[in-house]
Amino acid sequence: MAPLYQLVMRSGPTPGATFSLEGDQLVIGRDSSSAIAINDAEISRKHARLNFQGGKYVIEDLGSTNGTFVNGQRLVSAVVLKSGDVISLGEQIVLMYEALAADAGETVMSARKGAPRPAPAVAAAPASMPPPSPQQYYAPPPTAAAPAGTRMNNLPIFIGAGVLLLLCVCIALGFYIDNNFLWCPLFGPFFRVVGYCR
Repeated sequence: MAPLYQLVMRSGPTPGATFSLEGDQLVIGRDSSSAIAINDAEISRKHARLNFQGGKYVIEDLGSTNGTFVNGQRLVSAVVLKSGDVISLGEQIVLMYEALAADAGETVMSARKGAPRPAPAVAAAPASMPPPSPQQYYAPPPTAAAPAGTRMNNLPIFIGAGVLLLLCVCIALGFYIDNNFLWCPLFGPFFRVVGYCR
């Protein structure tokens, strides 16, 4: 049976290499025994797995060091692929997932045997099942962290805390003086001028 899907390497060690997807379970990795072997330092020995389910391939990361991404989003669980999806393995390896028709035209590499053979032409993906919502499968993008060695300026915090403490002391002191009728004994000369103390 002719393959329905293929991966085309857009960037990596062999740009333009095409892998037809044949089989129910295909491992992508650096290990030569992988169905799709990519010899690159960014690829883990067993990096990701493609499972054929319901007429479509589902991709999942196998705990790789540099991660597996679909359309720029890092995988945290399995994702159903659709034609045109961009799969990134680490930062340098980019594969395009494409659906195929039954005609031959260009030479591709079989994912199962690694031997060149005629490749079917590209066709639209079956539209029987809508693609899953990205929010169901993707981890939120990482927040930007401060560069290593950068120190935070604490001066505004200390000034704000000092002003707040001084304000609290002044208010407490005012209440104490007012409750103990100490305005005249402490500030008599000033209050005599304004006529408050006799």
